[in-house]
Amino acid sequence: MLMSVLSPQSIHSSLWLASQLARGGTRGIDTGFAALSAELPERGWPTGVLIDLLLQQPGAGELRLLGPALQSLAPRRIALVQTPHAPQVIGWRQLGIDASRLLSVHTSTSADAAWAAEQILKSGSCSALLFWQRHLRKDGLRRLHLAAQSGNTLFVMLRPLSCAQDASPAPLRLSLMPAAGGIDIGFVKRRGPQRDDPLFVSLPSLNLLHHASVDRRTPAPAAVGSVLSELVG
Repeated sequence: MLMSVLSPQSIHSSLWLASQLARGGTRGIDTGFAALSAELPERGWPTGVLIDLLLQQPGAGELRLLGPALQSLAPRRIALVQTPHAPQVIGWRQLGIDASRLLSVHTSTSADAAWAAEQILKSGSCSALLFWQRHLRKDGLRRLHLAAQSGNTLFVMLRPLSCAQDASPAPLRLSLMPAAGGIDIGFVKRRGPQRDDPLFVSLPSLNLLHHASVDRRTPAPAAVGSVLSELVG
């Protein structure tokens, strides 16, 4: 007698084969970039978890990448903790985000910043939390990940690319490197198969509303310019 083979998802939604992306019952927030959303298990940015964005350099295009998702969460507030520079109203407005939605928190120590981020996550008072942090101990990362799981906040940590070598409880870790016309996204960790080739995403300039994404296997030369100062400095 032949035995039927059950798919992992038929046993539990959190199970998947190593050769396929995990597909749980919860759909993430649309990234606004079709090629990127297709590469993410939740078909978008997951909520209620820690997301690690690992930057080759500040201003690689991280805020323009997150812009469509943040815009879709209106009118709820967006928390910005430890931004490298003061938020600029004009830049955020060009991303389609009203500056009145922004809650900027800056502390004198990294420990205080982590505590503030944890309280924001536990309170559920903001639809999204962006937390800039260079280094954080493993127990600190676990605390933040657990706090995120208590709600549905879109929680993104923005850290240097060197942190990719450190362990993290984040189920999604992406590296971002500037490229001509956009960024190259590397999949450091996701619930699914390893992808060795970066995904090129074309980013809009700050005075444009339209954007597109292309799965290009041969990345363009890296761009030198940075737009971070137009948004947070």
